[in-house]
Amino acid sequence: MQIRTATIDDLTAIAQVEAACFPPAEAATADEFKDRLDHYANHFWLMFDNDKLIAFVDGFCTDNPNLTDEMYAKADMHNESGAWQMIFGVNTLPEYRSKGYAAELLNQAIKDATNQGRKGLVLTCKEKLIPYYSKFGFVNEGISESVHGNVTWYQMRLKL
Repeated sequence: MQIRTATIDDLTAIAQVEAACFPPAEAATADEFKDRLDHYANHFWLMFDNDKLIAFVDGFCTDNPNLTDEMYAKADMHNESGAWQMIFGVNTLPEYRSKGYAAELLNQAIKDATNQGRKGLVLTCKEKLIPYYSKFGFVNEGISESVHGNVTWYQMRLKL
């Protein structure tokens, strides 16, 4: 498996993986991913099985300590020198799940955020995933202000 950051050429594959991983109300669109790639392609961690994109993690950097719904839609809010690495999505194709690939990508994102001098990483997740992210050191901060996709999200933070 190969891990690398994204380029605009990855747009179609990224949008396809997202659509396979999230219901339509929660999934980012190809247009949203294009905007994200235009602003912070270097904050997409992609995993390939040969030439096939099987998993990715993405999110931008900001000085805002909390992940808000506005951030999903406004890629231009990215601040390359921001203190916090937000994680907007952790995606693995269903047939590749439970093999540790998402963990490899999260560990790479954590390593890169550490090397870039960030204060930490912030993500939101559904309640059933709190124990998973806790294994990486993320701490549950309670119900997020996010109402993305009409779902209850929990904000989790990993301080570096």
